[in-house]
Amino acid sequence: MARVIIDLPELFHFSTELHVRIGDINFFNHVGSEEMSFLMSEAGSQFLRHHGYHEKDVEGCSIIMADSAVIYKSEANHGDILTIDVSVSNYSKYGCDFVYRVTNKTTGKEVCRAKNGFVFADYETRELLEIPEKFKRLFTPADN
Repeated sequence: MARVIIDLPELFHFSTELHVRIGDINFFNHVGSEEMSFLMSEAGSQFLRHHGYHEKDVEGCSIIMADSAVIYKSEANHGDILTIDVSVSNYSKYGCDFVYRVTNKTTGKEVCRAKNGFVFADYETRELLEIPEKFKRLFTPADN
């Protein structure tokens, strides 16, 4: 079976802490994949807002998730505090990836790493738009 590989960037653009709630726990007594997706989505939303954006307005564009991948490394349980780091990378003409690193704040263990691929679009017309230069410059190292 081919394995997904997600390389972590050298620099993360944002970090937040989220508490694992009882509602995040599944039948196996740990955070399940759907709940982890919600937690990373919350971190991504906080990241955008931190930089003055919203999913429906990134320099006049909406962002739409095109793909997603997660690699699990360890469990997260009720009461854990998760540190979720977010970075932007892998730019294309119409999109980029948000890369996430999730760690247990207390143990320092990596819980998972993930990436969500986003495209920029006009949500009303459903047409793809080129990635806004201002957004791209904000998260691209100066030496690139």
